[in-house]
Order: sequence, then C-alpha cells, then structure tokens
Amino acid sequence: MKKSVVSKEYQNLQKEILLLQEQWKQSLSPDTVKPNPDKAGIAAGVPAAALASIDFDISLFLQWIQEVGELLSRKNPELAEMLGRVQGLLNEETGIRWIDEAFALNVQYFASFAEENNLDGWIPQFLAETALRPYLQLTAEKFQNQISSGVPGTGCPVCGEPVRLAQLEGEGKKVINCPRCLAHWNEKRLSCAHCGNSDHETIRFLTVEGDESSQIQVCEKCKGYTKVIDTRQFISTPSSAMLDLTTIHLDFVAQENGYTPGPSR
Repeated sequence: MKKSVVSKEYQNLQKEILLLQEQWKQSLSPDTVKPNPDKAGIAAGVPAAALASIDFDISLFLQWIQEVGELLSRKNPELAEMLGRVQGLLNEETGIRWIDEAFALNVQYFASFAEENNLDGWIPQFLAETALRPYLQLTAEKFQNQISSGVPGTGCPVCGEPVRLAQLEGEGKKVINCPRCLAHWNEKRLSCAHCGNSDHETIRFLTVEGDESSQIQVCEKCKGYTKVIDTRQFISTPSSAMLDLTTIHLDFVAQENGYTPGPSR
C-alpha cells in the first residue's frame, strides 16, 4: 500500500483518540440506546440513530470534550490556550446544541461558532464529533444485525455519514464501512452507493501509482466516489476509522478529479 500522506504523529494521535472513544463507549450502559424497530423508516433511508432513543449524558459529553482537549494540548501545546477558551464557552445548553449539530453533520454551525469565538475553524466540530462518536458506535452495535444493505444516496444506514470507504473481503465481497459509527453492510461490487447506478459503462475505477491495494470507484452519472481497499493484502486490518485516515490521499485524487463522497446532511 502507498505510504500515507498523513504524518506518523497525527496517526498516533488518532490512535489515542480511538482508544479514548472505545473506553468511553464501554463506560456507557447498554440501555443508553433504545432502538426503534421502524423497518419502514430504515428501508426509506432514515438513519437508525435518528429513530433510536439515545439518553445523552450532557455532563459526560462535556467531560469527554475536556479529556480530548487535554490530549490535544499535550500533543500540541500551542493549542492549549485556545482549547482552554473552548472549555469556558461550554455549558449544558451549548453541550445539547453541539450534540444536535454534530449529529446532523452541520458543518456551517460549527464554522460560525469558531468564527464568532475566534477559534481555529476545525476545533469545535472536531471536539463535538469526537465526543459524539461513542454514542453513535453503541447505536451501530445495537442495529448491526438489522443492516444488510444501504439505501443509495442516504449515507450510512446508522448515522447518515456520506459513504466513502469500502473493503474487499473473503472472495472479493465488497463491504461498505462507516468510519464514523463503525457500521458495515454489503454492496454489489459494481454499484454506486450514492445513486444506485450499476451500469458498467458509467462506473470506472481510478488507481494511484504505487498503491496496488486501493482503487477509487467513481460514477459518471452522479460524480460520486468510494474508496475501495483490498484489505486481504494486509497483514492486519486497521479499524475503518484509521483506514479512512491513512487513505486520505485517495480522497484528494478523487476530489481533484471532480468527484464527491456525497452531500453532507
């Protein structure tokens, strides 16, 4: 596989964040998420997390934001002052708003929050998203046995994240993986997750020199793309979140060629 364009330092930081998220998820009671067996809603593409009853602990959510902020500050002391100011801006009301907007992938809200409070643009959404994911991952675990496929154009059937990553497993089966909530589901090998197109004349594959294990499946009908990684060639398979990060060069190639992983909700 082509060497990742993401630095080892950042990869190591992400691994520490993933460990934190797993610890946070394990600390949640299984009853935190109560699934709603709305088969019609799921079949229509409504994210399962939007149908579930999730008991968010706001104080815990804010504590997790503080913990990841402290981790970022240790790794990059230059961020300490700004991250400290973020803590001063957060209260229960803001925590509830952050959960709602992160859940909805509302990039504009967080960009406005950063601008209004003189913060680096990426910080608010990164913190909110990092603290939200344990809830989404617990939700995915609750729903996984009900998910066998996705609805084209609606993103992840659990959390609504736009599709951008698939793995080839076993005899070449194509499995879509969500790096956000870690849900996974099967998809036809020659099919576009964004529009459902399965015409071999309008679905192509882009390759990157020196990266024999990866392809970018692109659809000329909707201009969507999906990274397809043959993890059978790996000695050990990383989590979908790490795989998504270390293959970000494929996102650059796809987007430079005019393709998109789909609209955000």
